[in-house]
Amino acid sequence: MRKPWETKSKSVNRKELIRNPLEQDSLEIRIRKYIDLLDNLRDGENAAKKLVFCGEKAVPYVQKYLMEGKPSHIYQPRQRAVKILAKLGAKNALIEYLIMKKEIVDPIIRFGEEAVENTAARALAKWRSRAVFESLLKVARLRKLPGVIETLGQFRRAEIIPLLIEGLGDDMCSNEAEESLRLLGSRAKPALIEILISDTNDFDESPSGLMRRRTASRLLAELSISPDDWQRLKPLIHDDDLEIVVAISKIALTIADDEDRQTAVDNLIEAICVVDWNVQIEIEYHLLRHKNIARYEIEKKIAELSERVGKNKTIDRGLQELLYIQSKMTANTNP
Repeated sequence: MRKPWETKSKSVNRKELIRNPLEQDSLEIRIRKYIDLLDNLRDGENAAKKLVFCGEKAVPYVQKYLMEGKPSHIYQPRQRAVKILAKLGAKNALIEYLIMKKEIVDPIIRFGEEAVENTAARALAKWRSRAVFESLLKVARLRKLPGVIETLGQFRRAEIIPLLIEGLGDDMCSNEAEESLRLLGSRAKPALIEILISDTNDFDESPSGLMRRRTASRLLAELSISPDDWQRLKPLIHDDDLEIVVAISKIALTIADDEDRQTAVDNLIEAICVVDWNVQIEIEYHLLRHKNIARYEIEKKIAELSERVGKNKTIDRGLQELLYIQSKMTANTNP
């Protein structure tokens, strides 16, 4: 198996690097020249390719550039350095950089450096070792960087679930935390149920807390729910937040008794009139799937909305959606 610096490259001629030492500069001197070019907007990318082609000898120079170099709002050269180290298999250098304490006051420069750190964290995903996992965990406990959360999730280890649950309420990494919990599947279910029901009576719920509960409800709607689980979730079918009500109603249609399923259908019909189009599509699927109990309630809602808007039915988005669902039910179209 070829090493990264042994691969062929159309843009780099190996003869350019390995030349007669009596006639040309030494490899070390050329490495230093390429390091100096990393910041160059025109030649930086080509210099990075040449550094990879130089092989392991380039690692300490690139690491020094990354560790001792000054962060900047133009962060792409430092990203190049991270990618070089990753291609050269310099796992320890990436870990050292990631756990290194950085005090950056300027928010723009700090944002740029976080992009570099995220690149380093994602590059570490190809090494599924305990050292990498523990290093990422150490960083995540201090700062929830999206790249760190994403890479931790790929280890699929249950011990990170509390960290991921916390990350659901963080705008910076909520998407990565959600996807990581999705990868963990049923192992995350007890924690998701707990966070969803624990704040039910919190009248002063914070925006991050609400975001956390909404995501937990979405994830639970994708999992297999037992009768015991449902008994704990059942009160949420009347939650104050519409997004949570929709998710719990979808769960109810698969596990609840007839009374709760009817409540769920009523909730979904009410919600379809106000939710975004992507949620409308999900609701449409569930109503069609349970058309035997949804058909009559849809007819009632159509009659109510039609009376409200009169002849101009096209102005009501919810009415149009319900008429469409009714037509599919009448035509016996499978969802």
